[in-house]
Amino acid sequence: MKLTQAILPVAGLGTRFLPWTKSVPKELLPLGNEPIIAHIVDECMDAGITDICFVISKGKESIPQYFYEDPALEAELARRGKSHLLEALKRYKNVNFHTVYQDEQLGDGHAILQAKDWVKSDAIAVLFGDDLFHGAESGLVQLRNAYEHTNGNGAVIALENIPRELTKKYGIAEISDEDTGSPALKKIISMVEKPEPENAPSTLGIVGRYIIPRSTFDVLPKVESGHSGEIRLIDALIMQLKTGMPVYGCECTGKRIDTGTPEGYKDAFKLFS
Repeated sequence: MKLTQAILPVAGLGTRFLPWTKSVPKELLPLGNEPIIAHIVDECMDAGITDICFVISKGKESIPQYFYEDPALEAELARRGKSHLLEALKRYKNVNFHTVYQDEQLGDGHAILQAKDWVKSDAIAVLFGDDLFHGAESGLVQLRNAYEHTNGNGAVIALENIPRELTKKYGIAEISDEDTGSPALKKIISMVEKPEPENAPSTLGIVGRYIIPRSTFDVLPKVESGHSGEIRLIDALIMQLKTGMPVYGCECTGKRIDTGTPEGYKDAFKLFS
């Protein structure tokens, strides 16, 4: 089953980066010669995805605008003979970008739900903007390969082995002993959101990349928003897991960077410079 669509939830306010994010979305902060969001779109393209939906909030229109064509600018660059810059602008010409709004901050599951009417494929990639993977293969390429190994059955989520004292900051997966035929691919039997270290079923944290079936969009509205009124993706997957849908984890290789904090962004900036 070919993976062709991806949702990028980028509606957050970026409060940790204020006052900068009053005028510039956090996702447009630079990493090397590109903003953070361009690295995530590039990750989608590397995985063969050409249909991308941004979930934004009011005031973050500059995120999709970064990827739009600008015929006047392209004509001027052509006139000046700036062919290398022209090629950089044209790299997204074959990608279909779509934008929807999340008017209220009601959780990651609520953000994804705003794209329900846009979804056409049987499997959809979800990439959260705070996490980037730096290595031989991107996080999404590794997830896609794992998904193909499962023959497109169920969901696949990215996992990272984290220090036990940090489990209360992550969703944590409990893993079966079942042999999946791939060392990186794990069969998940349960998940718990942000457990205390002594209660965590493992140290495999869920980190920012998912491939979910279309059926998850039917489950999300049924999830009880009992977590400060939020609808969470992990709760929908737990519900589907209990009804027999397989959920797998892919323990990704390479270095994961959390750009959601000033400290993490500083590390990422050094790595991509």
